[in-house]
Amino acid sequence: MESAQVAISLPSPANVAGDAAAARLLRIWQETLGVDTISADQNFFDLGGDSSLAVRVFAEIEKVFGVKLPLATLYDAPTPAELARVISGEVAGAGWSPLVAVQPSGSRPPLFCMHGAGGTVLMYRELSQRLGEDQPFYGLQAQGLDGTCPPLTTIEEMATLYVAEIRKLQPAGPYFISGYCMGGTIAYEVAQRLQQLGESVAMLALFDTMNWHEIPLHIWSKSWYWAQRILFHAGSFFGLDFAGKKKFLEEKLGVLGNRIPVWQGKLLSVFAVRPAGVESHSRLLAQIWQLNDRASWNYIAKAFPGVITDIRPAKQYWIFDKPEYKWKQLAQDGENIIILPVNPASMLVEPFVEHLAHAVRQAMDAAITRYKR
Repeated sequence: MESAQVAISLPSPANVAGDAAAARLLRIWQETLGVDTISADQNFFDLGGDSSLAVRVFAEIEKVFGVKLPLATLYDAPTPAELARVISGEVAGAGWSPLVAVQPSGSRPPLFCMHGAGGTVLMYRELSQRLGEDQPFYGLQAQGLDGTCPPLTTIEEMATLYVAEIRKLQPAGPYFISGYCMGGTIAYEVAQRLQQLGESVAMLALFDTMNWHEIPLHIWSKSWYWAQRILFHAGSFFGLDFAGKKKFLEEKLGVLGNRIPVWQGKLLSVFAVRPAGVESHSRLLAQIWQLNDRASWNYIAKAFPGVITDIRPAKQYWIFDKPEYKWKQLAQDGENIIILPVNPASMLVEPFVEHLAHAVRQAMDAAITRYKR
């Protein structure tokens, strides 16, 4: 009788390491997200994850695995299985970069969106999704988020770095540049730099962005701001149907969660506490937030040799609602004002983000048509 030979396939060391990492990641996600059952192919964001919870997850990853990953890794590896392959070395991680591919595929010109005061670009996920699968979307995140480089302290420094990164991906214009709040301030200077280099900027879109340097800050203006903020959120909430209320509340709780690590970090700084783990990440985020706020208030905007697309909410905070805090006098080729049916601090969250996405897509379409002529 001839003996049969049976081939036995053993899992590779990389696969074993990946499976072990995935199992440990599942436990971390369950504890952090407060979900009893999570499968290895479930998306972090679909499970209710936000940048606040991402801070906790990635701090725990560093503690357990000894690997420090940028939060933006979640765009490339949003499931435990995919993230485990990065941690185990089975798949090479992208490493830290100011340029984050939020949605890299699509046939349209890429849209570059600058980070806000928090430094991360996770807040743009819903906007990117609403813009469609054919719209490439890249975020520019703050230097220093990985803890290996010092944060930048001026808008000019940020613009220099981000222009270089943008041109690595897209060497020549026309460019489509945008940003929300403080991110709009960075976008303004990025567009200036591109124009100075002889490149064309097809669209400079500022989402609810003021000329911050012109706005006086004192105890009364801050008090009015916070009082109005509560009223605007209440107005947004009660103007929705049940499904909309649920979605808006979930989004706003996520935004609140994003602020908690920053507030925690500020307290640690005040009391000169030397933190570790999650607290260390919180202190870093607080430092970046404070530096970014200071940079935006110190930035003196010069006239822009082009058109500015100014996308605003229907109402505005009392302390911001003055013509001299806007962009008309700086836009040498005019201002395209788009007013959305939303309240302040709502245009990036569901369900209101669809209005912003529609306005951005229309503005891009108009600019694309102009450059085809």
